[in-house]
Amino acid sequence: MLENREGQKVPSVTFKTRQNDAWVDVKSDDLFNGKTVALFSLPGAFTPTCSSTHLPRYNELAGVLKANGVDEIVCMSVNDTFVMNAWAKDRRRRTSP
Repeated sequence: MLENREGQKVPSVTFKTRQNDAWVDVKSDDLFNGKTVALFSLPGAFTPTCSSTHLPRYNELAGVLKANGVDEIVCMSVNDTFVMNAWAKDRRRRTSP
C-alpha cells in the first residue's frame, strides 16, 4: 500500500497549461496554498480503465469529498495539455445530459 501523503506541502512549480487557445502559466502555489486539495494521477488519458473507472469514481465522490472539506479535486497525468484538454472535453460530452 502507498504511504499516506496527507498534509504534505506540494512543491512550488509552474505548470504550462493551455486555456482557450493560449498558453497560461499556472503556479502550484495558486492551486494548492491555503486549500485542501484531492490530487490524483492517472497513467494516461483515453485509456480504458482511466476513462471507465478511475475518473468516473472521483466524479461520483466529488460531493462526499467536498462535504469533508476538500476545496478542489485535481487530476494529473503524463499526457500533454492538448491530450488532457481533449479528454476533458470528451468526458464532459459523455456525461452531460
